[in-house]
Amino acid sequence: MKRISAFVLLLSSLLLAGDPWTDRDLLKPADVNARLSGKPLLLHVGFPVLYRATHIPGSVYAGPGSKEEGIAELKKAVAGVAKDREILLYCGCCPWEKCPNIRPAFAALHAMGYANVKVMVVPENMKVDWVDKGYAVEKRAAE
Repeated sequence: MKRISAFVLLLSSLLLAGDPWTDRDLLKPADVNARLSGKPLLLHVGFPVLYRATHIPGSVYAGPGSKEEGIAELKKAVAGVAKDREILLYCGCCPWEKCPNIRPAFAALHAMGYANVKVMVVPENMKVDWVDKGYAVEKRAAE
């Protein structure tokens, strides 16, 4: 019998349990924009092509939450971070209810003991809900 990875178990439990957060964990893009001056740890948990195209200034790319290697990258991104520090997660790859990345990333951080994790709700995608609203963006320098 094949060994089932912890990641597969995490994804399965998320699908069965529904959303892993409460309403107080969810932030609108305007709320995230207002919090940027407080210097939260801002983590992009989407696909690398999205981050390279445009991302919120000061955010750290932490791997796609939908992939085991992405969760491993997320764990590296928070290594040494205080468990009570405010962490803001965002993706923006697609409409909120279909995002494959945000739920596993949120659940993984909570499983690691991070208690102050917030999620930016992106109803459509980053272009419509962040860029087109005029919020600050940063593009990764050409490689």
